[in-house]
Amino acid sequence: MIIPARQEKSKGLFPGHGAWYNENQNSDGGGTDMEGHQVDTLLVRVIAQARAAGIPVSESIDPHVRLNTRAVARLGCCRPVSGGYIIEISARLLAAGEEAVAEVLAHEVLHTCRGCRNHGERWKSYAARMNARWGYHISRTGTWEAMGLPEQKPARYVLVCTRCGAEFVRARASSVVLHPERYRCRCGGQLALKQGDK
Repeated sequence: MIIPARQEKSKGLFPGHGAWYNENQNSDGGGTDMEGHQVDTLLVRVIAQARAAGIPVSESIDPHVRLNTRAVARLGCCRPVSGGYIIEISARLLAAGEEAVAEVLAHEVLHTCRGCRNHGERWKSYAARMNARWGYHISRTGTWEAMGLPEQKPARYVLVCTRCGAEFVRARASSVVLHPERYRCRCGGQLALKQGDK
């Protein structure tokens, strides 16, 4: 996580909202491997599985999964809004099939549990429970390759922590890319641009 230097206790940077599209259309304008209503049905199934495993997921999850046509660096995200949660996945993920979509949805549903906004010990224990009971392979991070899809886009910018060596990939010339000196890694180290031009 990248933390603004002047706000050490900040939650860090989060990607902006993407572009939404019609549930029956994929990013190239044609049909999809799965349709939006099928993804919503999968969400209902994943929530039921989590509850059957004794995981206290939120009662306030929007039943309609948002499909983001712009997301290239992430598979999905869970956003808290107005006392509830919205789950979003990359539209490109639909080509990976039902199992991959369900796994990403399960990952995001776990973020709706109290104390699970990050990938801490509680989140990891819930992920392990889902993996054991339902055969998922939920992990802290996923890759396009692991989902059976080609990498979506090479990283344009890579920042590295000068203290711990953690790397942060960015597709756009955001504030942290343009002014890495204003931000810190979670370990407190300074950031430096390793790849890409400002």
